[in-house]
Amino acid sequence: MGWYRYDDADNLVLTLHIQPGAKNTVAAGLHGDALKIKLAAPPVEGKANTALLKFLAERFDVPLSRVILKQGDKSRHKVIVIQRSAHDPAVLFDESCD
Repeated sequence: MGWYRYDDADNLVLTLHIQPGAKNTVAAGLHGDALKIKLAAPPVEGKANTALLKFLAERFDVPLSRVILKQGDKSRHKVIVIQRSAHDPAVLFDESCD
């Protein structure tokens, strides 16, 4: 299984490995079967989750309400659903990877 797939409703489902507290927020390549995302936000009081959802909404050009944390609220391993995204998952790498 890759780090992304489409569900029956044609929503994009992302499998991510999160590294909070990084210098910048960037997609940092693969980590096993997940895409590693480095987040500048700290892992306290949901700040990292909020930053992640905002980052993804911005990258996929969708409202924040269409980016859903499906699994992993308190874990580094997360499953995110992006509803009705017209963009390819490659947008995560545009200007974000070193």
